[in-house]
Amino acid sequence: MSKPCRATEAAPHFSGSYRPRDVRFLLKPITVKPTSVAEKERLIQSGQRHYSEMLSRESLPSPKYMEVFQHAFAMSRTRMAEGLLDLAAIIAARRPDEITLVSLARAGTPIGVILKHILVELFDRETLHYSISIIRDRGIDQNAIRFILDDAGRDPAGLVFVDGWTGKGVIARELSAAVEDFERGHNIRLDANLFTLADLAGVGIAPSDADYLIPSSILNATMSGLISRSVLNEQIGPDDFHGCVLYEEFAPKDLSTWFVDTLLDDARARIQAGYSPKATAVDPSQARERSTRLIAAIQDRFGITDVNLIKPGIGEATRVLLRRVPERLLIRDPRLPEVAHLLQLAHEKAVRCEVDPTLPYQAISLIRGLPDA
Repeated sequence: MSKPCRATEAAPHFSGSYRPRDVRFLLKPITVKPTSVAEKERLIQSGQRHYSEMLSRESLPSPKYMEVFQHAFAMSRTRMAEGLLDLAAIIAARRPDEITLVSLARAGTPIGVILKHILVELFDRETLHYSISIIRDRGIDQNAIRFILDDAGRDPAGLVFVDGWTGKGVIARELSAAVEDFERGHNIRLDANLFTLADLAGVGIAPSDADYLIPSSILNATMSGLISRSVLNEQIGPDDFHGCVLYEEFAPKDLSTWFVDTLLDDARARIQAGYSPKATAVDPSQARERSTRLIAAIQDRFGITDVNLIKPGIGEATRVLLRRVPERLLIRDPRLPEVAHLLQLAHEKAVRCEVDPTLPYQAISLIRGLPDA
């Protein structure tokens, strides 16, 4: 069984398997009895439990999948390094004073860690990085926000919410609503924009709206400081941070700091080679229209009434194959190396794969709708 995150009772934060200077996780250490993927799906779709109340047991990826990951990383690392440099330039241009990165655990965490180092080292900007929980239909962890502003004394104007990518834009909209709620309750205004590497939904601020392979999306805990997805169940009291579990048993295979160090080396190399980071974000309007049309078309084509069962883009499609019950995988071009890991996962889990060259994204996963839901 997974073990609780290592943190003393008095410690308000910890760094997981990252170095303490990399990130401060504002999450409560808990233990969670794993729920099988099939049972979790049944409980979610029947409305008996919210997804944030449960975790399925994570496992290490197969040797074949790790081969695919290493190939994908080698192929995509330069593009991701340039994207990180561009995103850092965008943030630096929009935050003239102190910068406080607030990454959304857990997909946002590796992005936030690397951005923090780039901003400090390459942009000479004073920056701190916290990683906190946001949960669909439940909002952001307001206790964590209050800690950052009150206990840590950070300037509200310097907060920057960071994630890896957007799919349909659900989390970006959740963030916007949560920030409005926080302002009503505390009379403190925060920037509700979500800063990401790739904004497929056209709902945030990003250097790109392309569905390209972000290598950190391919793995789970071993790419995110060994922490689980955040949890909000009966163990979380009104004054607690949202919860997490640490997979200490995966430590020998952990790639979290290796990934950070390697991408930082790549970013430094790009600067030395003359790369000039772009501080202008992509116009989100085209991506927003594309996303809206796609979701409507997929709903009509497959008779899907619950949009939560549609997960567009490489990152979201990967998450479905790793921890949900997929109904099928849609691929635009199976020959592209960017989707090799998805094809490997689909093969390992016997998931139906369908090729559709008209897709505006590289991949889409559909979660299986259960008949008794």
